[in-house]
Amino acid sequence: MDKENNTKSDAALIGPSDPAPFELLNPSSEKPMLLVCDHASKAVPSGMDNLGLDEATMDLHVGWDIGAAEVARRLAKDLNCMAVLAGYSRLVIDNNRQPGDPTGIPAASDDIIIPGNQDLSEAEQIARTDQFFWPYHHAITEAIAHLWRNGLPPAVFSVHTFTPSMNGEDRLWHIGVLWNRDPRMAEPLIQKLRDHGEGFHVGDNQPYSGKDIAFSLDMHAGGAGLPHCAVEIRQDLVTSPSGAEFWAEVLSEVLRDILSIDDLHQVEHF
Repeated sequence: MDKENNTKSDAALIGPSDPAPFELLNPSSEKPMLLVCDHASKAVPSGMDNLGLDEATMDLHVGWDIGAAEVARRLAKDLNCMAVLAGYSRLVIDNNRQPGDPTGIPAASDDIIIPGNQDLSEAEQIARTDQFFWPYHHAITEAIAHLWRNGLPPAVFSVHTFTPSMNGEDRLWHIGVLWNRDPRMAEPLIQKLRDHGEGFHVGDNQPYSGKDIAFSLDMHAGGAGLPHCAVEIRQDLVTSPSGAEFWAEVLSEVLRDILSIDDLHQVEHF
């Protein structure tokens, strides 16, 4: 690490009119369940000139998980549980990547060049990590600590969305459940979604796998032995308010059943 290149890491990147790096919902809830949404926002700090991209590009999936925030908000309301939502675009920094991972501040995404992410110094990367990434993750840590101090070991549930097609191939799943080693939430969730009367096509670690990239859940829940999993909902199903409401209702229904499993809220390492 070059100390000379780290002198600007304290420069303020978030202006007085910019949003906070995270949003906390239902902060007084003591229900042993925390929702997280790593890619909830497409916001970019005013001083970053939209990373050199136009609004139409930021509206695409490269900038955020389309529909994920709305599902998470409605789900938090339905379950009356705490939720932490990221305040900035994944192109500013990806909250679901290990710090230092080159894909965490991508120079390009889906063949779209990100001008504001070109040739960043280590100091500039550290500044983004310090001002966007760590505040979001510290909020998750504090939320888990609050819930755990006041009750049972909490479950942690992450909401993402995915594109209907990739590399010219349709992705036919309606929803996928992502998990790594801990099956306590994932297995019953997959089964309940498959048994649902709507006839959902449910992916088990598809279209992505929780065994590959799951930094947030691994960091906050897996290492602590807390029950956890993530969902990926197909984006075209949640672009409208009615679609987001439908999927929030489906998930709240099945999660209520899962959260009532007798031995779910225990510390267990897999």
